[in-house]
Amino acid sequence: MVSEELKEWLNKAIARELQVSIQYMWQHVRAVGTKSVAIVDELKKIAIQEMKHAEAIAERLDYLGGEPTTQPSPITVGKKLKEMIELDKKAEEEAIQMYRKIIEMAEKEKDYTTKKLFMSILADEEDHDNSFGTWLEDF
Repeated sequence: MVSEELKEWLNKAIARELQVSIQYMWQHVRAVGTKSVAIVDELKKIAIQEMKHAEAIAERLDYLGGEPTTQPSPITVGKKLKEMIELDKKAEEEAIQMYRKIIEMAEKEKDYTTKKLFMSILADEEDHDNSFGTWLEDF
């Protein structure tokens, strides 16, 4: 089996995915202004994708004998659309760093299934980060 440390990191990842799924969904609901028209539907899609990430990580952690958290990391919605997107970009950058660490840990522990899962999620997070960065160029 895997180390308790890796299980703890998986729970941190779940908390982070829960955080952003709620954060992005609330932003989808609360964003206003002409620039928001092109972004809100994408925020909703990303929020749903993040919830699926949380589910997949929780299933993996449960299989590994851990207990998945139900508590999200702190949620920061923001007031104006630009602030929202800046917060989201920061969250994605943090996730990218965290998931690279988890991939390295999984590789070291020869947990190739966890590594494969996080490589897939990492690709999604990099795509989200790119979207947020592109949207910020319009401000």
